[in-house]
Amino acid sequence: MKKIILTVFLIISSFFLVNCSKAVIETKLYVAPTGSDQSPGTIRQPLKTIQKAVDQSKPGTTIYVRKGTYKEQVMIKKSGLSSAPIIIQAYPKEKAILDGTGVKISWDNQGLVSIHNKSYITIDGLEIRNYKTKQEDSLPIGISVSGSGKGIQLLRNHIHHIETQHPDGNAHGIAVYGTKAPQAIENVLISSNTLEDMKLGWSEALAVNGNVTNFRIQDNVIRRTNNIGIDAIGFEGTSPDDAFDQARNGLIRHNTVYQVSSYWNPAYGNEYTAGGIYVDGGKNITIEHNQVYKNDIGIEAASEHKGKSTSYITIRKNTIYENKSAGISIGGYDEERGNTINSTITENILYKNDTELQDSGQIYLQYNTRQNRIENNTLVAGGSKLLISNPFKQNKGNRIDHNLYYLEQGENETRWIWRGKELTGFSEYKKKSRQDGKSVFKKPGFVNEGKRDLRFSE
Repeated sequence: MKKIILTVFLIISSFFLVNCSKAVIETKLYVAPTGSDQSPGTIRQPLKTIQKAVDQSKPGTTIYVRKGTYKEQVMIKKSGLSSAPIIIQAYPKEKAILDGTGVKISWDNQGLVSIHNKSYITIDGLEIRNYKTKQEDSLPIGISVSGSGKGIQLLRNHIHHIETQHPDGNAHGIAVYGTKAPQAIENVLISSNTLEDMKLGWSEALAVNGNVTNFRIQDNVIRRTNNIGIDAIGFEGTSPDDAFDQARNGLIRHNTVYQVSSYWNPAYGNEYTAGGIYVDGGKNITIEHNQVYKNDIGIEAASEHKGKSTSYITIRKNTIYENKSAGISIGGYDEERGNTINSTITENILYKNDTELQDSGQIYLQYNTRQNRIENNTLVAGGSKLLISNPFKQNKGNRIDHNLYYLEQGENETRWIWRGKELTGFSEYKKKSRQDGKSVFKKPGFVNEGKRDLRFSE
């Protein structure tokens, strides 16, 4: 009899444990502009503010934000679990808008959504807009992630009109700042967001900075910003320990980045310096299958800090065209900067970049590039006729070969800058540079060059 009672007890206990666990995982809260923060947060009796729902959340809670505009700053004060994240998402097929108009930017929580030292949080499908400042020392950010943590996912958000209106100010659409050590921000996914129409000052639309590792930035659209599109950053003192002060072990893929330019940005003046995709001091990062066009610089892997290296960057299979300056640029921009080492540029299509005749060409080797490989790329020069620009003598151990080059006017009209000297003609360049011995001059067979379908036809 005791055995039967024990068995029944175990069955009942298991039933309650399973169902309690299921209840935690499936917890739902609803928010609507017509709701009340004294309501229970059900679909029929929703809460009024996103913040109230966040405060009531626990691991496994999904907060559904109904159609409407919410003028508030949201601070995530709890973590989820790897098996039960806290999710804030727009209700299916409804537009939930988080509007920063009139919301004060504070030093401690400068994101319209702020996640600090928290893990397993997902922000999905919100429109985040109109967060602006005229103050130099205020930093508006659409979504801010800082400190340390794991499992942050930023998905399908539309972020726009985040602005600094101060000539020496800063702003970000999305910023992930690893400000602790040795604990990092890790396993971050930033996917399928649209970031557009932002005034960024000295900063970037989407940045991962400092002690951030194992991140993926993919399938995003970034456009019409007045500074850098995507940036993976190191050596800025973001981490309290220099050994961890690099964004690293990342993947930047399948993004579309265009119309990113610092020209007319008050912080820069009339300069074409904004990269569509930039790695400044990062390491072990792959940049692949991106469409990058009509920016100032297409893709750049460089270091702005003297004595510091951007390293082990792979730039491959990207389509990069009609950027105002270089298609791809590596190295420090002058002798007071750092360098790019042990990196690979391969299987990219670089088409008629350097449209503003900046003498940057399709590929620009800046100061102190070392032990990099540039192979199997397709480079088509435009109005500048310049294919490779290498104005510095401090470059060592780089290998350039197996590339395809083309200029409509013919190979004898091609321009090259090698160790500060201008060369004319493909043969002269190969002779003087001792590079590209197995490369060819040939018209590439694109699917539809006129419509900029720069895939290769069968």
